[in-house]
Amino acid sequence: MTAALFPLFADLRDRPVLVLGGGMVARRKVEALLHAQARVRICARALVPELADWCEAGRLDHVARDFRPELLDEAWLLVAATDDVELNRTAAAAAAQRHIFANVVDDAGLSSVQVPATVERGPVQVAISSGGGAPMVARHLRRRIERLLDGSWGALAELLTAQRARIRARFPQMDARRRFFERLLAGPLPRLLRRGLHEEAAARFEQALAQSPTRAGGHVTLVGAGPGDAGLLTLHALRALDEADVILHDRLVSAEVLRMARRDAERIEVGKTGHGPSMRQDDIHALMLEHARAGRHVVRLKGGDPFVFGRGGEELQFLRGHGIAYEVVPGITAAVACAAYAGIPLTHRGHAQSLQLVTAHGPLDEDALDWPALAGRRQTLAFYMGVAALPAVRERLLAAGMAADMPFALIENGSRAEQRVLRGTLAGLPDLAAAHDVRSPALLIIGTVAALADSLHWCGSTPLHASRLPANDAIAQAA
Repeated sequence: MTAALFPLFADLRDRPVLVLGGGMVARRKVEALLHAQARVRICARALVPELADWCEAGRLDHVARDFRPELLDEAWLLVAATDDVELNRTAAAAAAQRHIFANVVDDAGLSSVQVPATVERGPVQVAISSGGGAPMVARHLRRRIERLLDGSWGALAELLTAQRARIRARFPQMDARRRFFERLLAGPLPRLLRRGLHEEAAARFEQALAQSPTRAGGHVTLVGAGPGDAGLLTLHALRALDEADVILHDRLVSAEVLRMARRDAERIEVGKTGHGPSMRQDDIHALMLEHARAGRHVVRLKGGDPFVFGRGGEELQFLRGHGIAYEVVPGITAAVACAAYAGIPLTHRGHAQSLQLVTAHGPLDEDALDWPALAGRRQTLAFYMGVAALPAVRERLLAAGMAADMPFALIENGSRAEQRVLRGTLAGLPDLAAAHDVRSPALLIIGTVAALADSLHWCGSTPLHASRLPANDAIAQAA
């Protein structure tokens, strides 16, 4: 896996940039650099007519025909745009020795920086990068964003840039300033600019600036994050993440989901683990109370749905008891999402007319669960948090009368890129899980619908079966 690039916008005004090459590719790079007001110096044996004209007009300097490392001594950036691979390699190495960033056109391996595809609306720029490996993807996205952003975004940025000092003086506190911008951008101002009504837009801005800053009371939003795929977040969940001051998130909330939140929101992991360090529920309550009483918007972010084995009810009772305002944003619970991503219908007219959601977390006392009812026919069982309890689940269900050949599907990291599905029958459940070293998070589905994963799977690799175990393991399981 390639390393993630760090995105930044470079201020090249009046700063020397060396461009190596004099062809049409170099011309395109020079044009962009001149737009950024860089001092362009070009090294090439021959120049296309436009580059020659720009040199004649004094817009750039033709400093040399042949590359010498000393040409980089004052440069802030190297752009190598030749078709000579060895020359590009030599120049990139010389730049690296001087700690100068280099962009080698169409060679991500030699480049220390990439030049992204951009969409520009006045001072607003959107940059799209594929890491240098798939430029056509970046260009395709640029075309889509070009259609999405009209020219009014530039006018909006210019207005707010011109008024920046007044806004900061009026709202010196960051949270008050953020609420001002949220109110302003959600109001009619953008629509007025889109219609070209600049005077009316300016008047609306003055009205908004004159309004008294009000501090909203602290409150908590209980948000279901789903099982991991950020595409499963609801619109209300995205809104809450965008408005959060503090995010208290479970350990199993995916990094992909957390990336959807406000960049400057404080993130606090409050996860629990079965055999590792955990935060007590009372401590989570105390954190919610502390931040809400400080006037912050707290998002309590839970994997799956907060009301399905998520202790969301306990947290609401605590908040209600302390007079803290709250709201709930449901999430797609693991049973629904993981089954769907494995191609398993939880109910099916020919297989199951009921569904039971069961937590296998903690000791499985016979008095706590009605095992004979769970072993009944024509239903689907979905066990949450049950990797460590798989042997006990098998024994209790077999003892309660469930057939040893009842199909199961064990879904690890459901809905995520690393999803795995194990398929087998109840008798071999814990052995197959151990053979494939299944780890949490994993959801267990038991019932005849589980066998449909073999033919209906669509996400990730083909389900793994006992027949795909190493030979010794398969023999041991058969014995």
